[in-house]
Amino acid sequence: MTELDDANLIVEDLKRGNQRFLEGRSVQSSESSLIKLKDFAKRGQFPKAIVLCCSDSRAPVEMIFDQDIGDLFVIRVAGNIIAPSLVGSVEFAASTFGIKLVVVMGHSKCGAVTATLDHIIKAEAIPSENIHDIVSRIKPHIFSISQIPGISFEERTALAVKTNVIASTAELSYSSRLIENLVKNGKIQILGAVLDLDTGLVEFLKT
Repeated sequence: MTELDDANLIVEDLKRGNQRFLEGRSVQSSESSLIKLKDFAKRGQFPKAIVLCCSDSRAPVEMIFDQDIGDLFVIRVAGNIIAPSLVGSVEFAASTFGIKLVVVMGHSKCGAVTATLDHIIKAEAIPSENIHDIVSRIKPHIFSISQIPGISFEERTALAVKTNVIASTAELSYSSRLIENLVKNGKIQILGAVLDLDTGLVEFLKT
């Protein structure tokens, strides 16, 4: 079995977990999680996947995939942007734990994407330099979306969210020599996904 076969199996595991979450059949419990936490504190961690996702409080990654403590190495940042410290976090997890799968996950109604659209379309000011750094990383990905005529803001936002995820996934694949070599040699797979906040369903994207 190849590394990418392993990655595909993990994707299927995440999809099944998301389905359990949607059906109210989550199998994780606080009792078992506490036991695992104490065990991992002694033995170290062995996560099955890296998830680089938005910081939004409505998108708790472990919960929506019905995963437990120690299952996922989660990196959260507004707008699921690609920046040096975040790339370094992916590099650390991939090289330290031999993880075969990275998921870049956005979500519907993303505040960072909405703020970027407002900045482009309505020329709204950015309140700080640090927030501007986030917006400036999203803006090139979705500027063309902001110029499409005749669509609603909701449709524009949904398209921008998906486009931003696809762009971030591609950007991460070439963000460093280490990651680029892992991808080139089939050692790691990087996929995009979007969480629908209205339903809880996670859609894995073809990028």
